[in-house]
Amino acid sequence: MTFSPRPEAAHNVTCIGCGVIGAGWAAHFLARGYEVTAWDPSPEGEANLRQIIAAARPALLEMGLGPDYGRLTYAPTLAAACAQAEFVQESAPERLDLKIELLAEIDRATTSTTIIASSTSGFLMTDMQVGADHPERMVVGHPFNPPYLLPLVEVVGGRKTDPAAVIWATAFYEATGKTVIPMEREVPGFIADRLQQAIWHEALHMIKAGEATVAEIDKAIAAGPGLRWAIMGHCLTFHLAGGEGGMTHFLEHFDPDTSAPWTRLAAPEMTPELEQALIAGCDAAAGGRSVAELTEHRDRCLVALMRALDAARGDDGPIP
Repeated sequence: MTFSPRPEAAHNVTCIGCGVIGAGWAAHFLARGYEVTAWDPSPEGEANLRQIIAAARPALLEMGLGPDYGRLTYAPTLAAACAQAEFVQESAPERLDLKIELLAEIDRATTSTTIIASSTSGFLMTDMQVGADHPERMVVGHPFNPPYLLPLVEVVGGRKTDPAAVIWATAFYEATGKTVIPMEREVPGFIADRLQQAIWHEALHMIKAGEATVAEIDKAIAAGPGLRWAIMGHCLTFHLAGGEGGMTHFLEHFDPDTSAPWTRLAAPEMTPELEQALIAGCDAAAGGRSVAELTEHRDRCLVALMRALDAARGDDGPIP
């Protein structure tokens, strides 16, 4: 199926839901010059929207952007908000029944060639699109908070989604300045939230057992792996831990079974197939760069990142 307009030509964006995420999306699109129409069923919807956009202004200006580059219109009804939509970003509360009903209503209010994306943080599009007459144009467009600053968007369709809709949405988000992961398969929570949830569960275990405090856990992330994760992900980080031998050497000298006492999460069986997938994946992610080159890149970025954090903190220092 052909969706219109072309991703790079879309200019009229509709944001349904004006909470933290929906209003954050509106600030993102406005800062990049889009015409944004917003609607929320709450009587406080417009006031909340404008307050969040105003709060986002200093950070956007610091990035050389401005939340007033585009034009914001607050519509009186959902139908009015969708009347001229070339792309719809739905950001309603995380209730499956609400998502099903709302997406079906948006479906009826828009042309059948308009892409509709949901900001859901965990529901499958397969489960949300069941009430729509045109489910083929519905995708998940999962952002990270705040959407006007963090670039990541995970895009995935449901069982009835046309693959062309995922391609269109990916291109559209990239045109707005986002870093996009177009997922080939649905999984509850997508990629990043599942990783966050694993850390969250282990943190809860340590707090409950009196093994660490909230402050200690947050400091352990912010002053340790969190800095590295801003530069490269977990797998490439372990790839470098293997020295010149990379992930192959790392796996030879670190049996995943021995890590079981370190976490309450069960480790998968380290089969030869899984080992090869890790090694090949790290090689692909390295993009031809040697371990020495990746190490130099990591260290250079870490220095820049820590200097930037020190400058941003000023006299306040890090959050304890």
